[in-house]
Amino acid sequence: MALTITDDCINCDVCEPECPNQAIYMGEHIYEIDPNKCTECVGHFDEPQCMALCPVACIPVHPNFIESRVQLLAKYERLTGNKVD
Repeated sequence: MALTITDDCINCDVCEPECPNQAIYMGEHIYEIDPNKCTECVGHFDEPQCMALCPVACIPVHPNFIESRVQLLAKYERLTGNKVD
């Protein structure tokens, strides 16, 4: 599953530097998440760092990008070149 940032975002700048895949970027008005880079921190951390740190809880699962843990691990491996055993 990729995550998304809702309009409730206050642009606090907490999430963007914490994303290990550099999937978070400043959009036209609020931060956005590139679903092709978001692995929900699978392969890096036990939980999505952006969700854990967001002070307004505006980062839900993106309904159009539902992925299994296996798919997220494959994406992590593709993005990083690191194989998970």
